[in-house]
Amino acid sequence: MDMMEHDVKDFLKRIVWTVSAGFFWLTITVAIGAYNDLLVPNPKITIGNIIFYIWFAVTTAALIYLYVRIWKKKFPHG
Repeated sequence: MDMMEHDVKDFLKRIVWTVSAGFFWLTITVAIGAYNDLLVPNPKITIGNIIFYIWFAVTTAALIYLYVRIWKKKFPHG
């Protein structure tokens, strides 16, 4: 027996996916950058910093694309 309406379930699922994907992306990005000392270029920029920031930009674009796909579907009430 389903206690929640389909629209409410869909909305909560979107929220959970959005928060989970953002938290996962943030955790992975900060962990890689902090562990390898790539977040802040100490005295000069290295090739590792450049690769990390390229990876950061690409994964940020992928995360935004995922968010657009998650929230693109219209709700029945509006």
